[in-house]
Amino acid sequence: MALLEVENLAVAYGQVEAVKGISFAVDKGEICVLLGANGAGKTTTLRALSGLLPARRGSIRYDGTDITRTPAHRIVAMGIAHSPEGRRVFPTLTVEENLTLGGFINRKRPDAVARVKEHVFHLFPRLRERRQQLAGTLSGGEQQMLAIGRALMAEPKLLLLDEPSLGLAPLLVREIFRTIQEINKAGVSILLVEQNARLALKVAHRAYVLETGRIVLSGTSAELQQNEDVRRAYLGGGSTAQAH
Repeated sequence: MALLEVENLAVAYGQVEAVKGISFAVDKGEICVLLGANGAGKTTTLRALSGLLPARRGSIRYDGTDITRTPAHRIVAMGIAHSPEGRRVFPTLTVEENLTLGGFINRKRPDAVARVKEHVFHLFPRLRERRQQLAGTLSGGEQQMLAIGRALMAEPKLLLLDEPSLGLAPLLVREIFRTIQEINKAGVSILLVEQNARLALKVAHRAYVLETGRIVLSGTSAELQQNEDVRRAYLGGGSTAQAH
């Protein structure tokens, strides 16, 4: 059953349409990935879903409710959290303060904030070790963990992840992706934007390929791993390439 249904969504910056009428769905319990080159419209799509950009046309339905014109803060309260590209942590606040801010919707329930924070520390033990450290002094990988942890503080049913592996060493990338799978196994649906197509298709159930604001391919991850165009463009080779 679809948790998120996007129909004919178009998003523009001024007169320039960055997303040109796309339709896709994310089912409950699945990891879904949006693939595409820089400028394809992936980040714009996530920003529209979380209410940070207005839709020019089309509709966004979440858990059966139309949220196309819903303000961003209400979308978070309904159960959609967004971990943005570039991490965007609050550098002058501690790790703990960043997480507490992420739990803003539960601010009147300190017990709930503490419970979810403990869950985040379980997922990312390094954040527990650095809970009193300023976020701006963390490594890139630690900041990415914090950005994801801060989004999880809102207890989302749907987590939007924008380029979680960007700029990270391979070892850290694998660690982040293992955690993404763990988050999903705990019942959170995930819409993932990711340049590392090989790894993204390995963890995702379903995938969509965006080119210049349009969806040009879709299918299960297994289907897209076998697709010649996907292999050539994103997996580094043609028919001889192995999609691991």
